[in-house]
Amino acid sequence: MKNPFPYSDSNKRYHTYTCFLSRRFGGKVSRVPLNAGFTCPNLDGTKGRGGCVYCSPAGSGEFGGDPRLPIREQFSQVAARMAGKWDTPRHIAYFQARTNTYAPADTLRRLYEEALACPGVVGLAVATRPDCLPGEVCALLGELARRTYLTVELGLQTVHDATGERINRCHSYADFLAGVEKLRARGVPFGVHLIDGLPGETREMMVETAKRVGGLRPHLVKIHLLHLLEGTALAREYREKPFPLMSRDEYVQTVCDQLEWLPPECVIGRLTGDGDPETLIGPDWSRKKLCVLNEIDKELARRDSWQGKRLGNMPAGGAAPG
Repeated sequence: MKNPFPYSDSNKRYHTYTCFLSRRFGGKVSRVPLNAGFTCPNLDGTKGRGGCVYCSPAGSGEFGGDPRLPIREQFSQVAARMAGKWDTPRHIAYFQARTNTYAPADTLRRLYEEALACPGVVGLAVATRPDCLPGEVCALLGELARRTYLTVELGLQTVHDATGERINRCHSYADFLAGVEKLRARGVPFGVHLIDGLPGETREMMVETAKRVGGLRPHLVKIHLLHLLEGTALAREYREKPFPLMSRDEYVQTVCDQLEWLPPECVIGRLTGDGDPETLIGPDWSRKKLCVLNEIDKELARRDSWQGKRLGNMPAGGAAPG
């Protein structure tokens, strides 16, 4: 069956990050995860304690660098470790662990500039909370966005505030919308992190999250399965009172539903994630990442569907935006 989706250089019916970066930079680009040693207002007591219930002790930095090392040394070590998988001279420096705008603007400038000066770096990705974007930090991000390829990735997870309270997110959907507007005012491209399978959420709720996020026209969206990890509040709760984890088929069907509501030009940074195999409690099927992605491809083909189909007006060309 011929692939009708224009933002693709393969059989994918969604706008992969690999395709976008290849078209923009003329070849393969790797993302090098870094850990600058930041904390989070949901850890230090400013907004809460303990962090989000699913967040690991490493704050999503399991695959990043050693926070005790300078950024340049971290970058060198992680890039070397990734070289077998990503043989490319072009890299995105990815500030991944915890909240990467939660520091004075002068401190952030020093760290970001150090990353931009690393060999082969063509851009920055900064993961943060939408309620950690004060004016001076947004001004810095706006300046960087004019100089390099920058994406600020906002952790939303769900538009449903009842779920947000359930997972101890300690910010609201309204906070997220305010953060988006701050970035837009400075011309900063933004990404959104979503998690499917959060406790108490139905398929309809997850699709509603994608609809609302798609309506904001983000540059990038990452969809992530809820991983139940040792050492988290959610794991302790699960052992005391188990709740259902998504099956692979439920996840595949939900992701395909969500993709149909996301604009075709929106880059899909991820459709599943890597739970640390040493601490992963479940779902066990998530260990086979390639199988999950293959099932998503097959389901989209079976439906004769693609990213943005429910929005209509499929674009005729496949030129990369941005």
